[in-house]
Amino acid sequence: MLLLSFETSAKAASVALSEENRLLGEQYQNTGLTHSQTLMVMAEDLLKQCGKKAEDVTHVAVAAGPGSFTGVRIGVAAAKGFAWGAELPCYGVSTLEAMALGLGIHSGYVCPVMDARRSQVYNALFSVENGIYTRIREDRAIALSDLAQELQALDIPVYLVGDGSVLCHNTLKDTVPSLILPPEHKQHQTAVGVALAALSAIHAGDAGNAGALVPNYLRLSQAERERLEKIQQENKQKET
Repeated sequence: MLLLSFETSAKAASVALSEENRLLGEQYQNTGLTHSQTLMVMAEDLLKQCGKKAEDVTHVAVAAGPGSFTGVRIGVAAAKGFAWGAELPCYGVSTLEAMALGLGIHSGYVCPVMDARRSQVYNALFSVENGIYTRIREDRAIALSDLAQELQALDIPVYLVGDGSVLCHNTLKDTVPSLILPPEHKQHQTAVGVALAALSAIHAGDAGNAGALVPNYLRLSQAERERLEKIQQENKQKET
């Protein structure tokens, strides 16, 4: 099995290549260039550097959200496009789960956080014991104040991960003393975590249907929210 994984849910983009359960290599870029400019070039370079060809790939995986609407859309489109022509299994995994797995702690809690704007973060929560991850909270958009109330009840280390780590730590550290901010290079989500999440799905027997793969945004985009607000305003005017 040769698994090609994509991560484009935030500002950084990365691609990982795994053979069975072994990581062969990873390309990571956080330069501000658009993912549409860099992603497939990175994938091609990685395959070449690992002595592999596109036709050697047997499985594809991608972080399907939540995250940046544009970033997630580009990643899902790239993964589906790569998988579709060769009729390969394609796995869309939770961005938050991939982030947690990529951190790789042995025990404690992992709290993935991505800045969702409007005083909210995209978040999930995982308990880790002897390296085994158990999901405690499903993926969601939650206010920082509500998240603080949940985390205050946890008395063992809570490791933050994701592009919202610094925001969450600076905002909640006085009320949640168990929070741990990892080094900067460990905060970013990467395609290695995507590969780990996909491998779990593969070993569980998931067929990886590319046709059924869609982004998971968790909430409406700003354009969609504005459109619904406009419709609601028009309906109110009609009623009066």
